[in-house]
Amino acid sequence: VVRALAGASVTVSIDTRNPATMVAAAEAGAAIINDVSALTFHPDSAAVAADTGLAVVLMHSLGDPRVMQHDPSYDHVVLDIYDALEARVAMAEAAGIPRSHIAIDPGFGFGKTPAHNLRLLAWLATFHGLGCPLLVGVSRKSTIARIAGGAADAADARLPGSLALAQAALDQGAQILRVHDVAETAQALALWRALGE
Repeated sequence: VVRALAGASVTVSIDTRNPATMVAAAEAGAAIINDVSALTFHPDSAAVAADTGLAVVLMHSLGDPRVMQHDPSYDHVVLDIYDALEARVAMAEAAGIPRSHIAIDPGFGFGKTPAHNLRLLAWLATFHGLGCPLLVGVSRKSTIARIAGGAADAADARLPGSLALAQAALDQGAQILRVHDVAETAQALALWRALGE
């Protein structure tokens, strides 16, 4: 699938924590490694990612995915995650990944309560201080259902909330959005851009 998409001149991002998968995806034509563990899951991840020469997305998550939603806590969610991502960027650079090849993702929903997610979004511009493009993935997150309730309990019914949060991220300067509903988000983005002209 990666080879077919890359052959069709599509920029392919591979979501993996596994070094062997990183290598295989790079060989198949992937352009981006998106690692939800910020290259911490395997001791060889950073070196392997550097060897591929691909761009890397470093995402913040709080511990093991199986338990990270069990009462997550922070001293200050924004500053704690900023510090964690700053350390991961430094680690990636030390492994040979140039900063120009690194994007960061605060990891909405990965070891965060709805209150944490809202605070992160309100303070999102803070992360520009790391000097890397900012990727935001708020599409269809359970936080939308927790706040809006009702029909939003179903993941595929969260488009309005997804668009509202995406616009808030754009207002804070996010450069990359991870979305499920591409056409609808592109339409909303076109209008958002037109308002700024």
